[in-house]
Amino acid sequence: MTRYLRPDFRRQLHSARRWAGRLCLCTLAVVAMSATSLSANAQQVSERIARVQSLLSAESGYRLSVFAEVPNARTIAVAPELGGIFVGTRGPNLYFVRDEDSDGVGEEVNLIADDFKQANGIVYKPGTLFVADQHRIVSYDLANFDGERLGPPRILFTNLPDKSHHGWRYATLSPNGDRLFVAVGAPCNICKVSGLEGTIISIPVNGGAPEVYASGIRNSVGLTFHPETDELWFTDNGGDHLGDNVPREELNRASQSGQFFGYPWYAGNDTRSPQFADETVPEEVTFPEFTFNAHNAPLGFAFDDGDALVALHGSWNRTVPDGYEVVRVEFINGQPVTENPFLSGFLRSNGEVIGRPVDVKHYIDGSILISDDNASAIWRMMPDG
Repeated sequence: MTRYLRPDFRRQLHSARRWAGRLCLCTLAVVAMSATSLSANAQQVSERIARVQSLLSAESGYRLSVFAEVPNARTIAVAPELGGIFVGTRGPNLYFVRDEDSDGVGEEVNLIADDFKQANGIVYKPGTLFVADQHRIVSYDLANFDGERLGPPRILFTNLPDKSHHGWRYATLSPNGDRLFVAVGAPCNICKVSGLEGTIISIPVNGGAPEVYASGIRNSVGLTFHPETDELWFTDNGGDHLGDNVPREELNRASQSGQFFGYPWYAGNDTRSPQFADETVPEEVTFPEFTFNAHNAPLGFAFDDGDALVALHGSWNRTVPDGYEVVRVEFINGQPVTENPFLSGFLRSNGEVIGRPVDVKHYIDGSILISDDNASAIWRMMPDG
């Protein structure tokens, strides 16, 4: 299993090594006790993840393994040039997982920054890491990055809506790499929005004023460009408290800039929001290309051999829980038509939840990485053969 050292303990160890000749025996005993405690906790985490792995079912033709153990693992940004991946969280922490020998197992998990509001929106391009935080967008020069700590950020934009409700961003790069696309959720369940709320914006990678690329979006936590058409596709989570089976969750296609996707006049798919049902929808609505069951919470996804692999985080307020799997959405002639399990078993028959998939990314060895913020794991799906 991956070696993970809590940052405060890592500093204790470094200090102990430097000053070993001067430390008193009582101080060494405290450090030893800390090491024992952390080792026991790590063992418990490893045992729990091993149990989860044993209960999951992979699509035929794939085998499942553990890439790394990462606390509250959310978004993934693969960095081949650096020999590892960045992992964001829905909180202050940002990690780098080192896989120096490229064997598909992270040898070390380092906390590289811990001063974000929501370190969820991360994007990598060679030489630069972008982070879309709750209130701002920043970048980091990686020229001297050693896998341990990030240097000072460069501020790209500072006026994102600073509200915690749906404040965890998701981001991607344009196909030519010159613009950063960021989803900005609505700060509510269903309400009228203002400013940049309920949109997908784009800004130059060197910073500048944002442009609204798409609007009428409740809360997208997954977006990427189609590798063949260069069109932006994104997931969107529907409104709550309208029943167990409505509204359907969405997979959308933004074929051009300026499209409107219905929120808040639509709670999701073609379900009108009750509080705005008597109002005329102000713009022509672009409806989703594909829908999932209500409350499945589709989040990150990746295109794969013409299909889409979508992480369904799972319901939090449905009478009978649903979702909790990664599905393969099959495309025929460029259109999504059906879904089938790709990685399942996170929701057990007795109602126990043992994992919640969040993001899906292709790794450098041809495998597929899946983050899981419930199990605190990065799963690896490797094709047979």
